[in-house]
Amino acid sequence: MTTTKKASQFGALQIAIILLTVATAVIHLALGISLLSLGGLPMFILNGIGYLALLVALFLPQLRQYQKYTRWVLIGFTAITVLAWVAIGQRITIGYIDKVIEVALIVCLVVDGRR
Repeated sequence: MTTTKKASQFGALQIAIILLTVATAVIHLALGISLLSLGGLPMFILNGIGYLALLVALFLPQLRQYQKYTRWVLIGFTAITVLAWVAIGQRITIGYIDKVIEVALIVCLVVDGRR
């Protein structure tokens, strides 16, 4: 039986993408919920939801034909998030931790796209 290796292969790299995306989504959602209770903007909540929606779209079998494009959208979304933090973000520990997670996510997505 012959299968397409690229389409069916799910391994450590894909697990890393899932874990990194969920981690940054949880951080953004938690920050958003805490800031919202203080009268802040829902920007962090929307960012967290965006990460989760793109993650689902990336691995949903029904959307496999768009996976290449979804991966690039997730890379761009993550890069914009990093750049926004550089421009206006607070320099707190969780911010630095999240940027490390997001840069690692971008690296994993690029490597996954080249396979």
